[in-house]
Amino acid sequence: MKTLILGLGNPYLCDDSAGLKVIKLLEKRISNPDISLNETSLAGINLLDYLIGYDKAIVVDAIKTPEGKPGSIYHLTPEEFDNTCHTTSSHDIGIIAAIELGKRLELAMPKIIEIIGIEAADVSTLTENCTPDIDAAIPKVAEMIIKQVNTN
Repeated sequence: MKTLILGLGNPYLCDDSAGLKVIKLLEKRISNPDISLNETSLAGINLLDYLIGYDKAIVVDAIKTPEGKPGSIYHLTPEEFDNTCHTTSSHDIGIIAAIELGKRLELAMPKIIEIIGIEAADVSTLTENCTPDIDAAIPKVAEMIIKQVNTN
């Protein structure tokens, strides 16, 4: 199964870089030719270029929910994500809208799409460092993904 693991975020906005940092950890641990690791700060329609042509996509991103605890990890489908929480403000129309657009345009979108969200505390401070709770969650998410791809 051709799989994409895509980390989203801005490397200079504190916790918003969580998805990118997960990919950095995975680059050292995953060397399967059927698994592509990618990261981007792009948003909206631009995300379609990354998703097209894969059977499965695992998207990792920082999220903010109304009463979320920083560092919490959410494993969601696009349908759950749309009703549960919203992407951080730096992501234009967002991954959910991009996925829906790709489907409506009948593009070769992944049949399986999973979203792993890490509850962010701070997505506005200009720094390349995450807050402590998010720093602690990043390796946990990487391990979750490694276990998942090794069992499939």
